[in-house]
Amino acid sequence: MKNKIYSRLLIYFLGSLIILSLIIGITFYILFSKHNMDTHKSELKNRAVHIAESMGEFWNGNNVSQGNPQRGQGHNKSGQSTGYGAYLRFLDDITVSDIWIVDKNLNQITRGHGKSTLSYSDLPSGADDSIKNAMKGNITFSENFGTYLGSPSITVAVPITLQSGEIYGVVLMHEQIENIHSVTKNSLAILLISIGVGAFISVLIAGILARKFTKPLSKMKSAAVKISDGDYKVRSGVVQNDEIGELAKTFDNMAMKLDVASKERDKLENIRRDFVANISHELRTPVTVIRGSLEALCDGVVSDPEMVEEYHNQMFSESLHLDRLVSDLLDLSRLQNPDFTMNMCEVDFKEISEDAVRSTRRIASEKNVEILFSHSGNNFSVFADYNRLRQILLIFLDNAVKFSPKDGTIEVLLNSNQDTIKLSVIDGGPGIAVDDLPYIFDRFYKQRLEENKSGTGLGLAIAKQISDRHGAIIKAKNNKNKGSQFSLTMNTIKSH
Repeated sequence: MKNKIYSRLLIYFLGSLIILSLIIGITFYILFSKHNMDTHKSELKNRAVHIAESMGEFWNGNNVSQGNPQRGQGHNKSGQSTGYGAYLRFLDDITVSDIWIVDKNLNQITRGHGKSTLSYSDLPSGADDSIKNAMKGNITFSENFGTYLGSPSITVAVPITLQSGEIYGVVLMHEQIENIHSVTKNSLAILLISIGVGAFISVLIAGILARKFTKPLSKMKSAAVKISDGDYKVRSGVVQNDEIGELAKTFDNMAMKLDVASKERDKLENIRRDFVANISHELRTPVTVIRGSLEALCDGVVSDPEMVEEYHNQMFSESLHLDRLVSDLLDLSRLQNPDFTMNMCEVDFKEISEDAVRSTRRIASEKNVEILFSHSGNNFSVFADYNRLRQILLIFLDNAVKFSPKDGTIEVLLNSNQDTIKLSVIDGGPGIAVDDLPYIFDRFYKQRLEENKSGTGLGLAIAKQISDRHGAIIKAKNNKNKGSQFSLTMNTIKSH
């Protein structure tokens, strides 16, 4: 089936409905049959008791002779018969059931509805037991009259008692069992029709509810198919406050994370490609220069001593560049490894800054660049790796010297407050191009300036990795007037 859950829900509902209907039908038939039979017996008994009481009063009023219930019978002025016969016909008219009157001597049975009298000896076997019990003053029921009446029947026998307390006869009333069962069958038919109509309406409602229940699942399935095809921007669009809504929310969060992971994967793939391309480019240049120089020297193309020395110096310079590039690559690789550990301890940031400035002044002196160091605050204690933190400052200062003009000035400012320490390195160079600022800390990203032709493009990337491992904040910006500013902000160790 196309929608298995929808079909399964309907099948489960129909199965439950059918089982419930069978249970209700069978229970109703059993209980109602018993109730209906008891009710008919009670009504039959009550009618028979009323007739017996009426007959007792009638015979008392007519002074019936003992053993002769036909006495006292006469005619009124209109010629209509009065007495026992007329009264019995009157009872026939007001009752539906078949009435028999048995005299006290058990000689004859008078039947209503104009039927002829019946001899006691004509009764079927076992039927006389109920009459004898009634003659003793008991009200009894019997089903033994059915063979004579032609169909299964219930008979109630009620004694007719005179005012004197004498039992003068018995009233027998019959009710066909088929009439009782027909009421049960009709009631059961009405119940089944009602259940059928209710089941039809319930199936329609269940179909609508099942469709509503499975619709969000269908949406999530469609979204899952699109995600499997690589479309991570798709969302299920299901919003409802229940377990399915929570599932849809989790599904959408998963899709969002897959989208972010896909973008990150693409970004990493691009970085990897750029990394391979950049490192190939960075390695090719010095290798090509060294190889070309060696070929020229080996082939004897260059023989002049001054030219040979120049070639040797050029190869030495390129080998230094190669050594620096490999060292930077090793540093970056180690820093990006989560298992790489640093020697973290409490160090003095001011001492590290003075050490880095002191080491850089020798290089700065070649361009007659002055490095000015100033500090403010009292607490300069930080939790860091001394050498790695010094490496960040050396990278900042090396770039500052590289881009500063001759006879320029570099400012190193160290400010400490109660919670943080901020180091700023400000140079007077050309600054950073606006388009380059967002990528200045990326690997192999270099400004296309003459001053940076010897750079590897890895220094600031290394500084960023070190700062991240220290939980520090590293930033780069251009000054309003001229030059650029690199800053590093760290948390201090509060003194006790």
